[in-house]
Amino acid sequence: MPTCTPNRTSQLDIAGDLLTLLGEVTTEPRPNLQLEALTLAVAADLPVLLWGEPGIGKTAALTQLAHSLDLPLTTVIASVHEPSDFSGLPIIGDDPATQGVPMAPPDWAVRLVHEGRGLLFLDELSTAPPAVQAALLRLVLERRIGSLRLPAGVRIVAAANPRSSAADGWELSPPLANRFVHLQWFHEHDVVVRGLGGTWPVATLPTLDPEMFPDAVAFARRAVCGLLAARPKLVHQLPSTEARRGGAWPSPRSWEMTVRLIAFATAAGSCRDVLSLLVRGTVGDGPGFELLTSIDHMDLPDPERLLADPAAAVLPERGDLRQAVLDAVVAAVRQRPERSRWDAAWTLLVNAAETGAPDLVVVPATTLATLRRDDWDVPASIERLTGMVAVSQGADRAAARVAARVAR
Repeated sequence: MPTCTPNRTSQLDIAGDLLTLLGEVTTEPRPNLQLEALTLAVAADLPVLLWGEPGIGKTAALTQLAHSLDLPLTTVIASVHEPSDFSGLPIIGDDPATQGVPMAPPDWAVRLVHEGRGLLFLDELSTAPPAVQAALLRLVLERRIGSLRLPAGVRIVAAANPRSSAADGWELSPPLANRFVHLQWFHEHDVVVRGLGGTWPVATLPTLDPEMFPDAVAFARRAVCGLLAARPKLVHQLPSTEARRGGAWPSPRSWEMTVRLIAFATAAGSCRDVLSLLVRGTVGDGPGFELLTSIDHMDLPDPERLLADPAAAVLPERGDLRQAVLDAVVAAVRQRPERSRWDAAWTLLVNAAETGAPDLVVVPATTLATLRRDDWDVPASIERLTGMVAVSQGADRAAARVAARVAR
């Protein structure tokens, strides 16, 4: 009877070779605004919460960040732990009557203390029940677990799925939500396609410029304090709905976090899009947009300086900022109407029309014309605006007629 000779190479060994080949990928540098915002928040020693649908790469981003920062990554699934795992487990000491009952920390916290540094990843936060969320409050804010305090070199990042896509999901409690910088995480289609084809991106992380530190701190404080001085109601606004309370909203704590983030983004030379992610993720969309608008206007040129030397004026490129500058110039002339200032304003308007969108000049020019005194001669520069303003006004009237016909 024939006997079968055993195959010395098992199918699992062969499968391992195929898996190895599939794991061989290349990388390419690619800017990543989400990862840059996350890096700055981690560098600022602020807890970060990544929101996103399952399977879009939140864990992969944390792995890349930990590798780039040379930090050991410790992952804790919040939803499978008991409250005592974060507040500490009571243990009997030598003499409880005199020394009390100490609260022993879990093993992962002890390892972090021994390492002295690390990235603590609290995953599945939105599936943690309220009792566990309450136990996390002290960990997230004070870095304490029982009687143990995590070292300064440990950073905390959490991840959560929206309640609609979370398994037995819960809304975050307002006290816990207000302790995080909330970043919305999403995938980029072309990145996924190239990655599945064997080329994954590697983001260049932002670097801080120490020479910028004093100016960055001063700028951040001036930006936040300037807005809150003008809008005191924004200091603290607890949202009215449960879902919004589980996200970013303004409070003295989150505004303090915002000051820190603006300083870090400024010292790193980050773009406005990254700053927008950080600010809106800390105080919410509405207050965040107000702050960003206020920051934009902080760097606008002084109208008086423009009127003093209109020929050398450099106007902003962005249309909304240019419009704001022109309106401010006309307002300055209205407050102190003088012939020389009126002429200088017309020079600025001509410059704006020739170097940008002419329609931005229509309203300021119309207002400036009403400020003319009887004994003021019309400057020759106005003739260069006449055609531009007439065309723009004609287009506006045509658009209004079309809209009226559609309405009928």
